[in-house]
Amino acid sequence: MARISLISPESANADVKEIYERTLRGKPGNAQKALAHRPEMLKNFLAFYASVGRSLDRKLYELIYIRVSLINGCHYCTQHHLASSKRVGLTAEDWSALRAGDYSRYSEKDRAALTYVEKLTRTPHDITDADFAPLSQHFSEPEIVDIHLLTGLANVTNRFTDPLGLEVEFPEEKI
Repeated sequence: MARISLISPESANADVKEIYERTLRGKPGNAQKALAHRPEMLKNFLAFYASVGRSLDRKLYELIYIRVSLINGCHYCTQHHLASSKRVGLTAEDWSALRAGDYSRYSEKDRAALTYVEKLTRTPHDITDADFAPLSQHFSEPEIVDIHLLTGLANVTNRFTDPLGLEVEFPEEKI
């Protein structure tokens, strides 16, 4: 159960109702309903969220988001990205591999990103040139920026959703 009230479409002020309708097509999730306590922040967050990771292949985007969420133990974000990962062809076997930290089923490029993202999530201050080198072999600088910001975005949402007790709004997947 959520630790703060969630702003429903019916109780939202005009600014939030507009965001719910225009940006979220009338279907705000519980994270957006929590952010609605700060309408300007909701608006800016949604724009930022929509812009991060867009230079990356959508499959890699989902692999990164799921792996970071699994490392952090964020149930809400994991479930949301398991659902969206189906649309890019990820399977239960992919999810199990990500949970185990086994990247052997992925391309060399994806492995470089996932290995880096894992270290960036667990021990960001210990990143070395040697850790960074495989990333720069496979990704452009704009893509590297996206990898960093996507990892950071996942970490932010992981620390927002579960600690606030936000519940998943749809049937959950098992890994």
